Amino acid sequence: MSRKAVLDARRIVVKVGSSSLTTAAGGIDPGRVRALVDSVAAVHATGVEVVLVSSGAIAAGLAPLSFTRRPKDLARQQAAASVGQGILVHRYTEEFARHGQVTGQVLLTLDDVTRRGHYRNAQRTFVTLLELGVVPIVNENDTVATSEIRFGDNDRLAALVAHLVHADLLVLLSDVDGLYDGPPADPGSTLIGEVHGEADLAAVTVGKPGAAGVGTGGMQTKIEAARIATGAGIPVVVTSAGQAQAALAGDEVGTLFHSTGPRRPTRLLWLAHVTEGKGTIILDAGAVRALTERRASLLPAGITGVTGSFVDGDPVDLVDPDGQVIARGLVNYAAAELPALMGRSTRELAAELGASYEREVVHRDDLSLFDRP
Repeated sequence: MSRKAVLDARRIVVKVGSSSLTTAAGGIDPGRVRALVDSVAAVHATGVEVVLVSSGAIAAGLAPLSFTRRPKDLARQQAAASVGQGILVHRYTEEFARHGQVTGQVLLTLDDVTRRGHYRNAQRTFVTLLELGVVPIVNENDTVATSEIRFGDNDRLAALVAHLVHADLLVLLSDVDGLYDGPPADPGSTLIGEVHGEADLAAVTVGKPGAAGVGTGGMQTKIEAARIATGAGIPVVVTSAGQAQAALAGDEVGTLFHSTGPRRPTRLLWLAHVTEGKGTIILDAGAVRALTERRASLLPAGITGVTGSFVDGDPVDLVDPDGQVIARGLVNYAAAELPALMGRSTRELAAELGASYEREVVHRDDLSLFDRP
């Protein structure tokens, strides 16, 4: 029986991990890359638009630099990424050319998709490439971006790219054929065919990401990526790279995560899942109700405290009187300005300091609410 969510998808984001593309020594495995490209090209030939998010740049750079394992220090990771990215993209270019398919490289950093207006540039680039029939090959720009190498993962990047390009489906490929309720090597573990919500994950036990090998991900990062995508209306299939063709054909392989929520504004999704708060703004109970119940903007009158160092336009965490983070937003004032404004109305501030102070601290259009327990 075929999966309707897969067959109905007209735009798909496919993510593949480092371990699915490289040899044990860390070099690119031409056979694995060719098999993946054959699967992607086959579905693309049917008229489906495909974006490929590919790990493997750092792994591909290990062998040419005579590194026997993934380096731990940042500078060598960036050097490996610099060498490996060209090798990886060259391999993809050659393999897709066998199918008469043009590819384009898209390297993303945190700033590209979190600064005001910048995410729209990324979105326009993707739209134009897809309109031209190009298969975008996406990776984090590990050569210059530090936080992604240390903390990020391409599973999460793929989920956010899926939302950015308005994809109908996200397929996460690795060296495991799906989500199990325990360690896959354990004879007592069972493959979970479908996940409809958090209740289906309650009994699932997964290992820590990056426990071994050349990759940094793991099943935990895939579950987190699936939460991001499905919560924004995009179903997800998690399976092995060896089952890519079957998964893209709609066969019941791996694990299908059903969508759990509606589409969300793209920038707010990036704000919630990619940025880190540069500081905190503490709210009174009235402001918490205004934000969570009325979806209002944050005004100076509802602020009781400020911590951290941030400037106009930075992401900040908004916390309730108990210290629980309820939202993240882009602030319109620097941290140094807010103490003098706290607890005062915008009308009062405008009369005393000028019309420019009759503005929100965080506008509701620049605010992403978090789920509260």
